[in-house]
Parts: sequence; structure tokens; C-alpha cells
Amino acid sequence: MTIQEAQETVDRWINTTGIRYFNELTNTAILMEEVGEVARIMSRRYGEQSFKKSDEAVDLGEEMADVMFVLICLANQTGINLTEALEKNLVKKSIRDADRHRNNEKLR
Repeated sequence: MTIQEAQETVDRWINTTGIRYFNELTNTAILMEEVGEVARIMSRRYGEQSFKKSDEAVDLGEEMADVMFVLICLANQTGINLTEALEKNLVKKSIRDADRHRNNEKLR
């Protein structure tokens, strides 16, 4: 699925199954909530925190997909073409960071 197809699929789902988009502020709060859930898993799986029994069966991929879903909702609501935005961002990073990471002693 391309990013554009994902945006179209989410829009169809929202306008049928979801009935309508939550407003942008609500979706921003939901996005922060979902990112927090990813952070919780990461800190337990790869960091020093331990899992609680209730957290052991969580699916990191599912939580990341929740983040993507809400981010796509916000992009659709605000008229952002995520394909174009990502392409532009990668060009910016490629120019800005052309030598930065290669010359970073911490990355060797």
C-alpha cells in the first residue's frame, strides 16, 4: 500500500465505519496517547523498565499502526499529502545531513 492509498483508505473508513473525523484537536490528543503507548512498549522491551503482567502481550506493530492511522487522519483533515511531505523532508535531510552523520564520531 502506498502512502496515498493509505490516506484514501483511512478516509473511506472514517467516512463510512467511523462516521466522521474527530476534530483536529481531539485527533492530536489521540496521537499523543498512541505515541505514549509505543513509548511504553519501547521502554519496557528495549529499555530498563520491566513489563507488568497486563503489558506483556502488547503488539508493538499494532501500536505503531495506531500512530500511523491517527497521523493519516490529521494529514487528511489538514490537506497534507504525506507522500509529497515525506519526499520533501527526505530531500531536506539529504542536503542538511550530507556529511553530518558520516563525520559524527559518536556513530562509529
